[in-house]
Amino acid sequence: MNKIRKWWRLIYIGYVLNKYNVTTMMANLPLLRVLKITLIFNPYYWFARNILDRGTRLRLALETLGPIFIKFGQALSTRRDLLPQDLASELAKLQDKVPPFSGEYAVKVIEKALKQPISEAFMSFDVNPLASASIAQVHSATLANGQEVVVKVLRPNIQNILVQDTELLKTLARMLERYIPATRRLRPVEVVAEISRNLLDELDLQREAANASQLKRNFKDSHIHYVPGVYWQYCRNNLLTIEKIKGIPVSDIETLKLLNTDLKLLAERGVEIFYTQVFRDCFFHADMHPGNIFIDATDPQDPKYISIDFGIVGTLTREDQHYLAGNFLAFFNRDYKKVAELHIESGWVPYATRADELESAIRTVCEPIFEKPLAEISFGYTLMRLFQVARRFNMSVQPQLVLLQKTLLNIEGLGRELYPELNLWATAKPFLEKWMKTRVGWKGFAKRSMDNIPDLSERLPDVPEMLFDLLSSKAKKARFEDNNQMNQPKTPKQSKKRGVLVGLGLSLTVLGIIYGYNNELLNDLHRFLAKHYGIVGSVGVVLLVYALISKQKD
Repeated sequence: MNKIRKWWRLIYIGYVLNKYNVTTMMANLPLLRVLKITLIFNPYYWFARNILDRGTRLRLALETLGPIFIKFGQALSTRRDLLPQDLASELAKLQDKVPPFSGEYAVKVIEKALKQPISEAFMSFDVNPLASASIAQVHSATLANGQEVVVKVLRPNIQNILVQDTELLKTLARMLERYIPATRRLRPVEVVAEISRNLLDELDLQREAANASQLKRNFKDSHIHYVPGVYWQYCRNNLLTIEKIKGIPVSDIETLKLLNTDLKLLAERGVEIFYTQVFRDCFFHADMHPGNIFIDATDPQDPKYISIDFGIVGTLTREDQHYLAGNFLAFFNRDYKKVAELHIESGWVPYATRADELESAIRTVCEPIFEKPLAEISFGYTLMRLFQVARRFNMSVQPQLVLLQKTLLNIEGLGRELYPELNLWATAKPFLEKWMKTRVGWKGFAKRSMDNIPDLSERLPDVPEMLFDLLSSKAKKARFEDNNQMNQPKTPKQSKKRGVLVGLGLSLTVLGIIYGYNNELLNDLHRFLAKHYGIVGSVGVVLLVYALISKQKD
């Protein structure tokens, strides 16, 4: 039965694409010209009159097919440099102007979720939706205390539709990997699994509320980015109530220009917000299409971003964060050798790859675009060259970075719209350099040491017992050791070296604790040490651990 549903859905997708004559547009693309052969079997190709323009037909087809296709259209709409203007402008309507569902249905969902009549939950509620998107729609409301809010409600039957389409995508991905070996480098099954997980997570509006709260804390004192507050008492798995914001849609460039908004500063701040989320917080808004971004232009020379819709967020592991920061910084410094080495070290390309060849290929692609503003960079050409490099060196797709790459494309497209003269590299480089200094410099070392102090102080009392157990086990083992064993008795030199390390480690550890808790009784030298007791104590612990490990190896 499941297979029948998949085939039926596939047939329906083909029917919709043919109905709106989208297959004709697809067949005109260089990579899909082979589809022209199938057009002879399309009755709409021969008999239908294309009363609607191609942009409207494409938008209607995506709307009809559901949320996954709508999100694909939203992503395309942010890249006007890759699409004809008529298509990009029509697809932009998918950001918040998807056909709404009944307001009466929304009222029933809210009343059932809150277990009270709508008139008791809110002082006022507008049944006409404020905006409608692929997964949900929002309604304006007012709380009993007079606070204006928006209430977000999921679309009817949305979970079944998403599950059906994601299962279909998984099936197609498995077929690609099985029958087209060249696609295995793209890891379609893992990529689709990552996309599916994020789409299904978006159906939990309680999760979205938690994401919004986290982002608001991260930018609590920010003067460039505002995140609306959440009203938890009016939130459920299928219901979200959040502060109503007032701002200008970031896509309304004309209004921003009429207000004399500093678009250069606005574009630069967009880049800063992105890198701050990724590298400082390791928690980023991953659905930053123009429909989810507004501008507070109360002071046009000091504009502020306002973001909404936090259903999809991304996170990075410490390892991916480190390699990405290193790659970005090396790229901005045009250190292509370092970029190649990091790609090999991280496993993004096979370990047998020659670094010099990869370095040369990356330089060939990247060097022509440096020092150019966004308006002069052909993103399509650059992307094509990057794909060629990836294919040549068998560079595999990293599924865990799909959200980041999608968000980066959105940010770059947004910057291109706001201020085409923006130098993306010059804007991002200072931020990354500052971040790297806090990570690998003395400040970073001190911060990580201080962060680890609670855990180390908890384990420190166990060190003598651990040391005693190791010495006891070693003594017992030594009595039964055969002279022909690999482990030879340690020389006096080794014993002396280890004794010095243990003594020094214990001394520094004790000094770190004493200076940290008794700094009021110390002279200037002691006060200096007290200020850095975290570092002193940490070095002591490191030496202790090294001594214990080396003893265990002996």
